[in-house]
Amino acid sequence: MNESIKFKVETPLNMTISVSEGYWNYITTVKHPYMRNKEENVVETLKYPESIRRSRTDKNVYLFYRQIIYGGKQYHLCVVVNRAEGFVITAYITHRIKEGQEIWRR
Repeated sequence: MNESIKFKVETPLNMTISVSEGYWNYITTVKHPYMRNKEENVVETLKYPESIRRSRTDKNVYLFYRQIIYGGKQYHLCVVVNRAEGFVITAYITHRIKEGQEIWRR
């Protein structure tokens, strides 16, 4: 099955990251419904992150962080990607940055 791409982004680490329409729909309906209509925030976080960290448990998983305002308060948007395969695993809003090795900072 050749599924259409929702977005494809070049990151500061020269990685191309994409997500399919179907998987983005899964993220925004099942995993994190509050992320619906936040595609532009996710793209901006991948293009212009404030910090990129490597997962403590999987060296191929990178977490891209950028501060955003959500509900009138300041949070971090985290976009989790599989570096080896070049796709978005998930995206969510959080109060704090997770542990793991920081590999890039703006």
